[in-house]
Amino acid sequence: MSDISLADDSVVTQPSRAPAAAPIVFTGDNGEFRRLVTRGALLELVTAGFYRFWLATHMRRYLWSSTVIGGDALEYVGKARELLFGFFFALAILAPVYLAYLLIGLEAERTRAFASLPLGLFFAAFGQFAIYRARRYRLHKTSWRGLRFGMGGSGFAYMFRAIGWGFLLMLTLGLALPWAEAALERYKMRHTFYGALEGDFVGRGGDFFKRGWWIWAVSLFGSAGLFGLAAALGKAGGPLLIAGLVIILLAAPGLYAAFKTAQWRWWLEGLRLGDIRVETKLRTGSLLGNYFAFFGVSIGVVLAIGTAVGVVVAMNRNNIVGTNLPIGVLIFVGVAYLATFLTIGVASRIFLTQRVWKIVTSSLAVHGLEAADAVATRASAAENAIGEGFADSLDVVGF
Repeated sequence: MSDISLADDSVVTQPSRAPAAAPIVFTGDNGEFRRLVTRGALLELVTAGFYRFWLATHMRRYLWSSTVIGGDALEYVGKARELLFGFFFALAILAPVYLAYLLIGLEAERTRAFASLPLGLFFAAFGQFAIYRARRYRLHKTSWRGLRFGMGGSGFAYMFRAIGWGFLLMLTLGLALPWAEAALERYKMRHTFYGALEGDFVGRGGDFFKRGWWIWAVSLFGSAGLFGLAAALGKAGGPLLIAGLVIILLAAPGLYAAFKTAQWRWWLEGLRLGDIRVETKLRTGSLLGNYFAFFGVSIGVVLAIGTAVGVVVAMNRNNIVGTNLPIGVLIFVGVAYLATFLTIGVASRIFLTQRVWKIVTSSLAVHGLEAADAVATRASAAENAIGEGFADSLDVVGF
């Protein structure tokens, strides 16, 4: 009789595995965005700048819809006319401030000079209020899987916090930046939500400081040492100063790329939305080429158009009387200035907005995304674009 082996009746349980991280995919086309911002810049020119509200809306729709999280793209549901009305409303509030400053200047020049400081402080402080309210607006106009994000909190409470940290930044020559950013981001995220999922920020200022202190040290002490040495050498220090400034200019994109990489990684890894978190594989090299490309394009545009203006002026030097330029030359200079402004503006939107967005989002993976599968809705008040209007009128809005 042959032996028969019987299988063991015991059941071996396999350890449960955590769900795999979901990648974030960017599906946008570089050429499409380039055509979008180029056409938008030309329309800004012919509409005296008012097309920027429509351009900003189109850019956001492109970037949001090109960002796919867990198989579903973000959606931007804001409208350009909301930004336009918000701008006019903000301008109506800020206009009396500008008018008061003008009247003070007409009354007495010395009083006007005295008023410049508090006016500048007012706009710097109010700019922080505008930044917070603009972020609230963008979140309320952002939808994913048919549900909008939301944000509460007070713009004024954020403003006073930012003012306090601003004074500390001045006293420490910027050394307190990591702790300031951690505190302000914590306030913003703790008032952010997606349905029933509450936001939080767990990044610590000390961690950011460890990643970026050397950039602060190189920038501060390198610049101070250069100017100090040049001043000590007197006239002989002139060539040294020029050479040093050229080196600083060439090194600036690299230092900025290193700083932004450290900042992006620290910020992204500290974000929380319920149990959802992200990890990033962002590296300095990914941003380095991008910032150098923008730097090269900007310098090239300035040199090319500057050379063209110089040639035109030289060709008409016999027609120049004193400091008065012929009308044809003045028109050419004006067109050259607008061309420089528009071209660098287009390059900025391409390299500093779309390309950075693409690089950063493509480096991300999301953990705990299943927490959003059956998230309950949460009622939130409608948000207007007044904050965006303030930010636009003060030129402090971030994309």
